Amino acid sequence: MKKAIYLLAIMLVSSFSYAQFPSSVKRINAQPNKTTTVIGNLAFGKVISNLRWASYSSNACFPATQNKKFNGNHVLYSVDLPPYSEMFITLIPTDRNANMSIYAYSIGKTNYSIPPALASCISCEAEHKWDYKKRGKTQDHTRTVRLNATKYGYNVVIGAVGANGLKKGAFKIKIELKTRVENNASQKPLKKYTAKSVKGKTKIYSGNLSDGVKIHDLSWASSSSNACFPATQNKKFNGNHVIYLTELPKYSEMFITVIPEDKNANMSIYAYSTGSYSNMVPKLASCVSCEAEHKWDYKKRGKTQDHTRTVRLNATNNPYKVVIGVVGANGLTKGKFNLKIEVK
Repeated sequence: MKKAIYLLAIMLVSSFSYAQFPSSVKRINAQPNKTTTVIGNLAFGKVISNLRWASYSSNACFPATQNKKFNGNHVLYSVDLPPYSEMFITLIPTDRNANMSIYAYSIGKTNYSIPPALASCISCEAEHKWDYKKRGKTQDHTRTVRLNATKYGYNVVIGAVGANGLKKGAFKIKIELKTRVENNASQKPLKKYTAKSVKGKTKIYSGNLSDGVKIHDLSWASSSSNACFPATQNKKFNGNHVIYLTELPKYSEMFITVIPEDKNANMSIYAYSTGSYSNMVPKLASCVSCEAEHKWDYKKRGKTQDHTRTVRLNATNNPYKVVIGVVGANGLTKGKFNLKIEVK
């Protein structure tokens, strides 16, 4: 009953919410695909004595058992999270012995709610000093949280907080924003090439990125109906796309590999199965399956990567049309390659 009354009280307060964030919430203009840093101090914040908003299921920010990690001064910041973006927010205390925590939550673009009058949010993440060690992980004095957006952009509120009643201490907030960069350049018609596939055989076709065109709008790739590659990896697919059309027979498996002639050329590949060739990027509404491969951002345990890229598609009781895209990474628009298609 008390929980219900409290939630009702929050909703009533939030119904009179701000038309914009109050002046106490400092604005950060995060630069797309760059790291933005601001300097702050807990002394400019205030204690939020009522922390019940954080543990309710509509926010799920941090449990009440961790309130002591958030009972010092809170310094609040606001920042925009654009569509198809990923944001990493790191709190770095100047004094390595200072115990600080961080939380960040996303809300709608017309929502300016701040704690403790936060009735609900899209997503909330928090990080504090661990109570015990975690296997295979280490923790220093910094705290990092991650938020992401797909189709819609959000307002984000960041809270830098003192733990165990800490009310002063300098810090930095570092924001790394990975996002799809809007490009209003006109889309040139796609050049499509036929690549016949034969079950039980391997076919090889030669090509050159200079025979393709750039696809400026890559939002189709990160939509949930395609799930080909996340928007944070768009730079791996922002060069020329050479499109090949082939077919995947029923009860078969297809392995598609791009082999750049120059081993130093950074190329990527994607392939999707669909019912019709009319379902074409960049206006791909949905597909049966889509797979992509690009240069890794970091090493993967037990695996190695060379200059080649391979994806796999399969079919059971239905055959499919397959669209293959060989792409230059980091704006690459030329470079010879071989495309190998193996069907089992």
